[in-house]
Amino acid sequence: MAATVTRSYDRAPDGLRPVTIEPGFVRTATGSALISMGETRVICTASAQTGVPRWRANSGLGWVTAEYGMLPASTGDRKQRDISRGKQDGRTVEIQRLIGRSLRVVVDFAALGENTIYLDCDVLQADGGTRTASITGAFVALALACAELQASGRIAKSPLTGTIAAISCGIVGGVPLLDLDYPEDSAAEVDANVVMTGEGGLVEVQATAERTPLSRAHLDELLHLAEGGIAALRVAQDAAIAAGRGATS
Repeated sequence: MAATVTRSYDRAPDGLRPVTIEPGFVRTATGSALISMGETRVICTASAQTGVPRWRANSGLGWVTAEYGMLPASTGDRKQRDISRGKQDGRTVEIQRLIGRSLRVVVDFAALGENTIYLDCDVLQADGGTRTASITGAFVALALACAELQASGRIAKSPLTGTIAAISCGIVGGVPLLDLDYPEDSAAEVDANVVMTGEGGLVEVQATAERTPLSRAHLDELLHLAEGGIAALRVAQDAAIAAGRGATS
């Protein structure tokens, strides 16, 4: 029998940490949001620039790309900046590629035209789930940037074809759990990151078994947990986007 797990914020196994998304957090960005999931906090900005990378030039298509970073004090013990070491670490590169390809799934590049949107996700404080929080917050920043481009006449219609959010889940002490904080993630037998569209389509599933092989039944259970969590995140995203658009109208 699986052990009873005591969780932060007295959550049930399928419970999210408290989620807040503050739109327009960086006024100088085309779109921005501060997302907090429990003690994890990430600033997400979207900066729109005219033009595209050289390999995309004269195609009539736009581009969306992402960068990710953790502030030095985000984990308690100071994390050295990548620029100080002269290169990005492998984890940083992996995560920013994940963010970029996840958001590109819901972008119509023809509608975006030859514009580039840069998504920057900067972790202020890390307590598990920074990559999934980054994707969820970056979508809000992207949506607000697209609305601003449309309002200013730079594009004729929104290039967004859907919504994207992400959440972590895993198995801790034999119990499938949603939205792992750092202590849970550190103790997990299995941890997973799930990216989904608002319509329930799977964009990416990253699942790793640390000590116990992941059964098909447990994978299905984790995906079910993620689906419920992402539905709740979508509600928070919609509210933030509506509030951000209202503030600039």
